Amino acid sequence: MQYKASSPEEYIEQLPKERQAIIARLRNVILQNLPKGFEEQISYGMLGYVVPHSLYPKGYHCDPKLPLPFINLASQKNFVAVYHMGIYTNPKIHAWFLAEYPKHCHRKLDMGKSCLRFKDMNDIPYDLIGELCAKITPQQWIELYEKNIKK
Repeated sequence: MQYKASSPEEYIEQLPKERQAIIARLRNVILQNLPKGFEEQISYGMLGYVVPHSLYPKGYHCDPKLPLPFINLASQKNFVAVYHMGIYTNPKIHAWFLAEYPKHCHRKLDMGKSCLRFKDMNDIPYDLIGELCAKITPQQWIELYEKNIKK
């Protein structure tokens, strides 16, 4: 679901009450663990964490006016989603996450290419999400992006 928000705080305020604390906690985990250089913004109607144009002037290949996306956080209709491009582009991080997930969560992993879906709000592995966020610097993400995605 996309919300019309101009700030992360406004995004969270628009969520259903039962989701506000969950998204706020995930936001804090991401902000506390992301390496220096990423910036938070509203991106595609979600909370977004991007490599700003000041670090990567080329921007996103689909629309160079946009900064390079890295992580998005969203409250969807039936789940909370964390979209992490490092899982999609880095096989070592993907394998690490698959191995670590069962140590932190009792439920089966619900994952797409870059999307981690959490339907049970009581079983979100906040610590693991924090570790995941810390694994790639903006420069490493730029290198992965140029190698794997941008053609």
